[in-house]
Amino acid sequence: MNQRKLNRTYPFWITSPAIIIYTLFFIVPILASFVFSFTNWNMDRMDSPSFNGLDNFRNLFSEGVFFRSMMNTFLFAFVTTILKTVVGLALALLVVQKFFGNSFFRTLFYMPSVLSPMIVGLLFTAILKQEGLMNNILNSLGLGQFATDWLGSYGTAMFWIIAIEIWMWAGFSMFIFISGLQAISKDYYEAADIEGAGAWVKFRSITLPLLAPSFTVVTTLNITGGLKVFDLVYSLTGGGPGTDTQVLNTYTYRAFGMGLLGKSSASVLVLSVVVVFITFALNKFLKAREVEA
Repeated sequence: MNQRKLNRTYPFWITSPAIIIYTLFFIVPILASFVFSFTNWNMDRMDSPSFNGLDNFRNLFSEGVFFRSMMNTFLFAFVTTILKTVVGLALALLVVQKFFGNSFFRTLFYMPSVLSPMIVGLLFTAILKQEGLMNNILNSLGLGQFATDWLGSYGTAMFWIIAIEIWMWAGFSMFIFISGLQAISKDYYEAADIEGAGAWVKFRSITLPLLAPSFTVVTTLNITGGLKVFDLVYSLTGGGPGTDTQVLNTYTYRAFGMGLLGKSSASVLVLSVVVVFITFALNKFLKAREVEA
């Protein structure tokens, strides 16, 4: 009897430290943020927040900056998701082939994804600013007329934020696709060869359908990461120039920094709802289109 009781309680005691840490650092802050998003809590009334209903949410959606932040977040998330998926698949199709040095290229393409986004952002800031490395190179080549402050206007700043994100994470998508490609049985391709199918037909009729589970994982991870972007935008532009490249997380950070704690909590709640809704809807949509290998 004691042994049975021990067998039942043993898993609980093993997992309880992780459960406690997760609850303290994830569940409690989420619940607190939810509660405070419906209050006027700020630095002036730290000890006496009062319930103000949906006022924080009304204020958010009446602000042009918040709307701009949402549009930038969606633009960044969807553009980078598409391009990281396409580039990752192209790289996977390249390095999955057997040739001398393919392991080196796999490592090379994957390496940026292990770097800190904050450090990457600071390095590229030094490259792209007005007196940065890129403009110095252009001037040395006699192309000074093309030199500009690459992070000083909305168009070029968003372009470089998106480009750097793709450079960092396409290699991560590549490895997921490599796993999916290696799981596809060679029998399908041999049968297609017998039928006289070309490379494009095999890719369209065999590779793409059987890579559907990999597409689900890659798309879900990329869209979630894109919607939650903060480090790269903050380190490259800080949401500038002005508020042009502001995203939801940098907007929340600024609101929190100004002591608007209830408002920043409401912004976090909006972002959380958006991330959960889009992620679950997209995951369900993609799962329905998966086929058995």
